[in-house]
Amino acid sequence: MKILAVDYGASRTGLATCDVSEFLTTAITPQITLKARPKVAARVCEIAAEIHAELIVVGLPLNMDGTEGERAEKSRKLAKTLQIWSGLPVRMWDERQSTCEAADILSETGTFGARRKEILDSVSATVILEDYLAWRKEHPGEI
Repeated sequence: MKILAVDYGASRTGLATCDVSEFLTTAITPQITLKARPKVAARVCEIAAEIHAELIVVGLPLNMDGTEGERAEKSRKLAKTLQIWSGLPVRMWDERQSTCEAADILSETGTFGARRKEILDSVSATVILEDYLAWRKEHPGEI
């Protein structure tokens, strides 16, 4: 299944996708730098159509204790908008630590400065997608 992952942030929104075999994940660049939710949603829907996505996974930024804060509420609103506008199923996915993991990956590859800022959220979306795909392997047939 072709899946589009979304890491929705206050300043930037990162995207990633996988191949139909759900084996290879790829960050989509450039990141979305629009801030208004309707504009972000419109761009995500455009990209979902371009890549023929069958499912959208939106990162849910939970607090470390599992509770939801303001960012989680905004992500849920984006997810609802994406579901309505795209007509695709949308799945929320716990994204705790995804940005930290993405930063570690970029550090390991020697990516710093402006280049790091340009791709951090897209790499975070890749981390979210890889985590979701690992779960799908353990739960075949579930979305």
